[in-house]
Amino acid sequence: MITLLSRIFIKDRDNISDPQVRRRYGVLCGFVGIFLNLLLFAGKFLAGSISGSIAITADAFNNLSDAGSSVITLIGFRMAGQRPDPDHPFGHGRIEYIAGLLVSVAILFMGFELLKSSVLKILHPVEPAFSPLILGILAASILVKCYMSFYNRRLGQRLGSATLKATSTDSLSDSIATAVVLASTLISHFTGVQLDGFGGVLVGLFVCYAGYCAARDTISPLLGQAPDPAFVEQVNRIVLSYEEVIGVHDLIVHNYGPGRVLISLHAEVPADGDLISLHEIIDEIEHRLRDTLNCSAVIHMDPVLLGDRETDQLHERVDSCLLSIDPRLSTHDFRLVRCGSYTNVFFDISAPFDLTMSDEELSQRVKQMLQEESPGYVGVIDVDRALV
Repeated sequence: MITLLSRIFIKDRDNISDPQVRRRYGVLCGFVGIFLNLLLFAGKFLAGSISGSIAITADAFNNLSDAGSSVITLIGFRMAGQRPDPDHPFGHGRIEYIAGLLVSVAILFMGFELLKSSVLKILHPVEPAFSPLILGILAASILVKCYMSFYNRRLGQRLGSATLKATSTDSLSDSIATAVVLASTLISHFTGVQLDGFGGVLVGLFVCYAGYCAARDTISPLLGQAPDPAFVEQVNRIVLSYEEVIGVHDLIVHNYGPGRVLISLHAEVPADGDLISLHEIIDEIEHRLRDTLNCSAVIHMDPVLLGDRETDQLHERVDSCLLSIDPRLSTHDFRLVRCGSYTNVFFDISAPFDLTMSDEELSQRVKQMLQEESPGYVGVIDVDRALV
């Protein structure tokens, strides 16, 4: 259904890097979600009223909250699709993450309400009524929710949308919760054991867990999560594909929402190269990154002295020292500055975030090892924490 509707209502539907296309997909999923959840609410509320089952009624109101979540999704995508303005020069893409967080909060709130109602039902049990109509409504609800989870997950992965992924997780938990309600209804009818309240508790727990997972996935990009390793690999591959670039370091990725990424990095180039030619190459790389990865790139050129025997030998000794401390350590921006009776050795160390040694401890240890192995050289060291 979503595929058919996208063909009808979404122009240029395959150009998912276009923020307007993303917005239209989000709006379409929001409208479909509202319609299906309201339909499920009506059916389950009827079944719950007929049977007197707290689990079925709770599940019905869970679908009503899902309809409200779909409204939030719709509004979030529409606002995220707004063009940049003077107050928000990088656009409004992060509103999509905020919308996903609101969906998560709504899911958690409904989960706690279901738990409270179900505990009361356990304390004061009442045998629910049973009929084929009720079973049919619950079975149809499971199928519909599985379908909603499928299309939201597929589009969420295709668009890189945390909001749609959160909605997919919610729909999947709903289908599991409804299956629990169906099972408890059948067991209660055929055995006489009243499991309605316990079924409601399981539904509430499923919903709370779904809300927690959705909140975790949407809070992370808001806080500034690490970039996708595949994206980092693509950036490095493109930059290093130019023979004039010797190395890449200090890559920083700023995420202002899906399709709105700004990156900065340092590219090492030969110190004896032609400045104008190297600048033109750097400009070409920036344009290629923009066209290929749909990101804005700012590249800083770092000149590197090649073929200097003293520098190369000392660099090897420093790398050997780092290897003895942690194999993941590496250096960049390595250069020598002679100052009369001694020589300053300037370089940066790239260290992983999980290295227990502090920046100061690491710097002092490398300086000490450098002086012991190469007297007359003084290390001037900066430590960069990076995903290495």
